[in-house]
Amino acid sequence: MLFAIASREFRNLFLSPLAWSIMAILQVILAYLFLSQVDRYMAFQARLGGMEGAPGVTDFVVSPLLQTVGFVFLLVAPAITMRTFSDERRNRTLSLLISAPVSMSDIVLGKFLGVFLFFLTMLAMIAAMPLSLYAGTELDTGKLLAGLLGLALLLTSFAAVGVFMSTLTEQPVVAAISSFGMLLLLWIIDWSGDSHQEMSGLLAYLSLQNHLGSFMKGLFSTTDVAYYLLVSALFLILAIRRLDQQRLTG
Repeated sequence: MLFAIASREFRNLFLSPLAWSIMAILQVILAYLFLSQVDRYMAFQARLGGMEGAPGVTDFVVSPLLQTVGFVFLLVAPAITMRTFSDERRNRTLSLLISAPVSMSDIVLGKFLGVFLFFLTMLAMIAAMPLSLYAGTELDTGKLLAGLLGLALLLTSFAAVGVFMSTLTEQPVVAAISSFGMLLLLWIIDWSGDSHQEMSGLLAYLSLQNHLGSFMKGLFSTTDVAYYLLVSALFLILAIRRLDQQRLTG
């Protein structure tokens, strides 16, 4: 049943004009940035060739693109996840869904997987840009794969936060704004510059951006992986509890 719900959610997203519009706009913007970085690299290539330890095409083109992708997804993810449960609540089908002989875990995880698969589809389309460079040059494959893995883990957090926020309201716009606010808070939470070292360390650990940075450098850390999985699990558990409460109150 979980996979049936995930398949239905994934299919519904592809039937949404909003999702298609976001995909198209995202591809155009990122393609422009990608080609701009390639042009800059070509302009500086002769100068870089004479420098010791000069950045290669992966550092000059691919890494900035992937870093931009993370922030752009922060902006667009709430618009994709906002209808996950809000539409069910607004169309009065949520009560039918939660009264069905299906566990709350299956419902929430199914919705989450559908959204996450849609995000992965978008990420795969974006990944085709740097992969196209293999036709004419060498890339640091390890750094590229680490960056894509980091983005995939980041998207699990985005999907989980969006799904939870969508369980709180029947207004998709409210869900989108709430999701964006929560994700932005987790993105910039370490910007406060607190003077206490312990507090600064905690805020740095809670930052979505800090953990992504390691992957962009080509580093794989189980701490970073665990962080994204814990954030995703936390918000999915909150979503399950929210639906359980809805079921009990009728």
